[in-house]
Amino acid sequence: MISRILDFSVHQRWLVLLLALLAAGFGVYALTKLPVDAVPDITNNQVQINTTAPSLSPVDIEKQVTYPVETALAGIKGLEYTRSLSRNGFSQVTAVFAEKLDIYFARQQVAERLSQAKQDLPPGAEPHMGPISTGLGEIYMWSIHYAKPGERTVSAAGKAGWQPDGSYLTPEGQRLRTQLEQTAYLRTVQDWIIRPQIKTVPGVAGVDGIGGFEKQYHVQPDPTKLASLDLSFGDVARALEANNANQGARYLEDNGEGYVVRAAGRLESMEEIENVLVTTRGGVPVRVKDLAEVRIGRDLRTGSGSEDGQEVVVGTALMLIGENSRTVAAAVDARMNQIRKSLPPGVEVQTVLNRTLLVEATIKTVAKNLAEGAALVIVILFLLLGNIRAAVITALVIPVAMLMTMTGMVEAGISANLMSLGALDFGLIVDGAVIITENALRHLAEKQQSLGRPLDTEERLATVRASAEEMIKPSLYGQAIIILVYVPLLTFTGVEGKMFEPMALTVIIALVSAFVLSLTFVPALIAIVITGKVTETDNLIIRGLKAAYQPVLGAAVRAPFAFVGGALLLLVGAAVLFTRLGTEFIPQLDEKSIALNATRIPSTSLSQSQAMQLKVEQAVSKFPQVAYVFSKTGTAEVASDPMPPNSSDTFVILKPQEEWPDPSLGKAELQEQIEKAVAELAGNVYEFSQPIQLRFNELLAGTRGDLAVKVFGEEFEPMLKAANQVAAVLRGINGAEDVKVEQTAGLPFLEIKINKAEAARLGLSTGPSRRSSARPLAARTPESSSRATGASPSSSA
Repeated sequence: MISRILDFSVHQRWLVLLLALLAAGFGVYALTKLPVDAVPDITNNQVQINTTAPSLSPVDIEKQVTYPVETALAGIKGLEYTRSLSRNGFSQVTAVFAEKLDIYFARQQVAERLSQAKQDLPPGAEPHMGPISTGLGEIYMWSIHYAKPGERTVSAAGKAGWQPDGSYLTPEGQRLRTQLEQTAYLRTVQDWIIRPQIKTVPGVAGVDGIGGFEKQYHVQPDPTKLASLDLSFGDVARALEANNANQGARYLEDNGEGYVVRAAGRLESMEEIENVLVTTRGGVPVRVKDLAEVRIGRDLRTGSGSEDGQEVVVGTALMLIGENSRTVAAAVDARMNQIRKSLPPGVEVQTVLNRTLLVEATIKTVAKNLAEGAALVIVILFLLLGNIRAAVITALVIPVAMLMTMTGMVEAGISANLMSLGALDFGLIVDGAVIITENALRHLAEKQQSLGRPLDTEERLATVRASAEEMIKPSLYGQAIIILVYVPLLTFTGVEGKMFEPMALTVIIALVSAFVLSLTFVPALIAIVITGKVTETDNLIIRGLKAAYQPVLGAAVRAPFAFVGGALLLLVGAAVLFTRLGTEFIPQLDEKSIALNATRIPSTSLSQSQAMQLKVEQAVSKFPQVAYVFSKTGTAEVASDPMPPNSSDTFVILKPQEEWPDPSLGKAELQEQIEKAVAELAGNVYEFSQPIQLRFNELLAGTRGDLAVKVFGEEFEPMLKAANQVAAVLRGINGAEDVKVEQTAGLPFLEIKINKAEAARLGLSTGPSRRSSARPLAARTPESSSRATGASPSSSA
């Protein structure tokens, strides 16, 4: 088989060269389709089900929502396991499926089971699935805020607006002055201007938002006035509901024309709400404004956003599973530039996190290392082979093999990242080509010397074929051994499989491509290029190396035991050093940013947590090395990463190091300075990491630290005691920093215990009155939610 392939490659050399160029062309095309990311995505194949029930405590959420949902999902094809989280008014169930199961098929099964489970859930509890994204799908973030005082902004219509006091909004909204109303306006811009346009970008699975207040119109009745007119809250609610609907009556025909009949009855202003008729007394209409106060209000939010010590709205674009993060982030950035032109005067959108920048920096570093490695191999080839044409032939294997590898990566669904490309070794790639080329040069030179004349075409082709066949088997065995070293990595599953399987496949594809080229491309090029007189002599470098090596070789032959003993001593010394060598799961990627997680006691309210977070941002933003700081406190709308109100994720975006006052200052030293500055703020516990590294840690162990120890049990007090004991041991280990125990208690509850006997004597019940409406007296904008945190069922250190 190999003999026939070599014979074909040598005699049909121009065809082989054309096929190699076509393969390289396909590789160039595949390079444009290759998914690119900084690190491999280790998220498992999962579907998240979030349910909001604001009136239920954590215990009720667990019993009435979480457990029924988990039970409904049991038995789904491909389901491996489920895990859940129950908090006050919020439930999250994560269903993890087999990796080979199509995610859309899995979501369809989940949707069918949820439709059956709704009848078992409390009234108002509506489960919904999260976006089709992954744990590393947050590829683009932006903040929405007002222009700085005195800064001039221009809207899409070209109308300029001044904001001298920082409170200017729009010509229609100049009366909105309070912080609540201002942040509500920013939230409206996010929900109704930015979100719909970003969701249309190809590759975006969803848009998340946090911060600001959801604008509502609140009707607050006066109980005294209601009682004097024998009315209830339910009467007011029913009157508002009945007067807030559009009606249609099909169409009418008149003189050959058809008129669509429509009665517009939606409430569109506060004045219309105030004039809604509730009832009549003695022929006198009683309107809402006679009974209640109507004003702009807000819903109970579950999260807030801030930037540089000021409250803002933070939006996030979530990438669809399997998309190219660099391409999608670039498309979102382009769309955001268009959106900025249509924003109201005085409102600005700033990009605070763009995955494209990190990906490009990572790929640039990897490409630089690969280019330097390839250049080093090529230089060595030119210096040691002693034949320029042979060195060029061998060097051409590197780019062609790399392009063929790109095609294989696209077909296998492997992304180009730090792990997959960083494992490539050009020395292994050109190994087979080097020995085949060098052997062909030697045989051609010996053949010419023995015949005393240049070889004709047939003699040259036969010599090249015989030389390649002589060395192809050793080359095949050598590369097969290297491939077998990587084969066990293909058996990994779970997180290890997602991390190392792409790397192993990339190396195997590259080695197979190099072997195919050594078998076809290299002999064909030798047959084409190596013509005329061929000499095979040692150059100056080889002669110098031989002169230095021969005395050492002679001494080793004369005293073998001394050299063997020395080698064993080196082996023992290396083994001792190996025991002291540090290890890392993956290469540490410098993301050029710092992620700071600040946690307070569990009873901290969202407003208090946000106020404390603003002080943290103000302290960090004072550093000249910091470009800006933004944070997300609590849980966002999509709730892909549900956090309690007492926890804040802080992203410290650094300036380029050359712009620092002291460019020689390292990132680690800067982090220590920031840690000392924020440590002066009482009430916070901090964990330092990096944005992607933070999510990696969460995906690996469910916690944000590099090392987590989980304690399980039935009672919180023994678990908390054991967790503190573990933490005490960890603090005594050299190199351990930021050791803390997660607080699982301390959230106060205001519990109302009803005397059922007394309530029954008075004809009362624990449920809502029949005369009242179950709906709140507020006109909500879409996607409102209300959640708080509860106790977690486990304690960790």
